[in-house]
Amino acid sequence: MTESPERQMSEAVRYRTEGHVAIITLDRPEARNAVNGAIATGLEAAVDEMESDDSVWVGILTANTVGQDRPVFCAGMDLKALNSGEARASTTARGGFAGFVYRERRKPMIAAVDGLATAGGCELVLACDLVVASEQASFGLAEVKRNLVAAAGGLYRLPRAIGRAAAMEAILTGEPITAERAYQLGLVGRLTPAGDALRGALDLAEAIAQNAPLAVWASRAVVLASDDASDADLRAMSDAASLQMINSEDLHEGLTAFIEKRPPVWKGR
Repeated sequence: MTESPERQMSEAVRYRTEGHVAIITLDRPEARNAVNGAIATGLEAAVDEMESDDSVWVGILTANTVGQDRPVFCAGMDLKALNSGEARASTTARGGFAGFVYRERRKPMIAAVDGLATAGGCELVLACDLVVASEQASFGLAEVKRNLVAAAGGLYRLPRAIGRAAAMEAILTGEPITAERAYQLGLVGRLTPAGDALRGALDLAEAIAQNAPLAVWASRAVVLASDDASDADLRAMSDAASLQMINSEDLHEGLTAFIEKRPPVWKGR
């Protein structure tokens, strides 16, 4: 599998690739990976890189927890920055909070969570398409404990992910949801032993990357639209996606590989 050297997208975000998978790492372990300007600009730059690289088909968002007594994927907004009036630096025009939560993209993103994801950290997870978590992970929207609200998507994405009743309890109490409970509720798709979330996310990403990328990206778009769009709009999107597949080079490759009984070699076009 081809790997690229790891690069710093900012002082707080690292980026590398393994085969068709991009791995984006939040890297402020000394600050519990709290979101500041360096994370926002670095994460936006990393997604830009992932989206523009034709050889990358899937992304993983993870975090450095080295040296932490209690692993934290992301503690949300850096409250010191908020208290000093520097909160605006933690957002970008295209991505919103952390340069990510409202960022439009084609490619699926997997959150690999091996610790606490709270407040804006949970909102980063909710902005991803799939979640792999270890048994030591937990998820919460603790904003009410600081007289804040989860305004970076958490107030509506968490109910969509786990249902209104469970989400309402988590949001109004500010108490975290354990990894096992999040798995039972459907927020977490795969549960791993402690320390293995990234390995589990890589396994999932590689399984996705075995498939035709155009079809993966088009299917993702329709699934996401199903939250709000009408049946008529969804049918139109599905028809358009199907036409795109029919007119692609990869359709011929997929059919030929099936006939020749060999793995397909996808081009993404």
